[in-house]
Amino acid sequence: MQSRDPKRKIFLIATEESGDRLGSALMKVLRQRLGDGVQFVGVGGRTMAREGLETLFPIEELSIVGFAAVVQQLPKILRLIRETADAVTEAAPDALVIIDSPDFTHRVARRVRARSPAIPIVDYVSPQLWAWRPGRARTMLGYVDHVLGLLPFEPEEYRKLGGPPCSYVGHPLIEQLGSLRPNTEEQARRNSEPPVLLVLPGSRRSEIRHHLAVFGAALGRLQAEGRAFDLMLPTMPHLEATIREGIANWPVKPQIVIGESERRAAFRTAHAALAKSGTVTLELALSGIPMVTAYRVGAIEAFILRRAIRVSSVILANLVIGKDVIPEYLQEDCTPEKLAPALAELLTDSPLRRQQVEAFARLDQIMSTGNKSPSVLAADIVLATMRKGRRTS
Repeated sequence: MQSRDPKRKIFLIATEESGDRLGSALMKVLRQRLGDGVQFVGVGGRTMAREGLETLFPIEELSIVGFAAVVQQLPKILRLIRETADAVTEAAPDALVIIDSPDFTHRVARRVRARSPAIPIVDYVSPQLWAWRPGRARTMLGYVDHVLGLLPFEPEEYRKLGGPPCSYVGHPLIEQLGSLRPNTEEQARRNSEPPVLLVLPGSRRSEIRHHLAVFGAALGRLQAEGRAFDLMLPTMPHLEATIREGIANWPVKPQIVIGESERRAAFRTAHAALAKSGTVTLELALSGIPMVTAYRVGAIEAFILRRAIRVSSVILANLVIGKDVIPEYLQEDCTPEKLAPALAELLTDSPLRRQQVEAFARLDQIMSTGNKSPSVLAADIVLATMRKGRRTS
């Protein structure tokens, strides 16, 4: 008897822009593999919509940052979790792919596994259980069939912690090296005087508020010491007003560059960077830009994180390299008095600068995925998990 619906149905959930981009690339490869025989449903943003996804709700509804904001919005968050889980079980897909945002997506996945245990579940982007709350690995074993890791050390972490199978599929940044690395002319500018210095205070308004004043004061100290540099501050259009307001009293004014293509152009000429810790540290490292990193959060977040963190460094690039080559100045150490001399070192041919440049040169090998792109490797595993868990009734 012929099936009523021969199409394979894949439910995807991505609630942030970075996850939306990953989901879109994955959908593109899955459509190449399955042709018209696949249907996508779920939650996503604009790029996933362009690949044919009709989202249950706009992902902007979950753009909530900070513990206080989460508490205020908790009823709404819980309602969206319930509604999304209901939609998954009603759709009865051949696979559920949850992408990043573990505080939301994992709660949905647990509900789906409890109600419909036959639906295979793939987690694209591991939670940072290697950094904090390692017990999540064993918990995930109960509701995740396979984890797609972006970082090369993650499969071994899952093995040690007793979690579900994890495969390294590669970070999306390794597909973007051409836009991160300079051509001959850009390399000449990177090596010329005065050096281009990037300042990257964060991609969220709360991060920007925590970092702009101290970053500006550190750069003022650097200038007062007679250090010459061209300062560039890349940001996105929706943050421009916040940035301009925050730098109004800076003693040294940066050139603000708006948008992704201009941001990458700035990376290709930069000699050094002052950056908020996060994914941007890996982006800078792959670009070959030595950096000083810093991070400040509110008092409550700091209290919780200090007791939870279980790694020697919070700098993603350090963790991938396997050595703490990038200095980090966190909380009370994030001061102009400490940041300015560290930056001054990077503007000269210092041992600190040379150590970082040599370490960054190893990243291509460390992060290699062979001759397959991350989205292709991810699609391979989604399809294999889907076939293995496919229902016959």
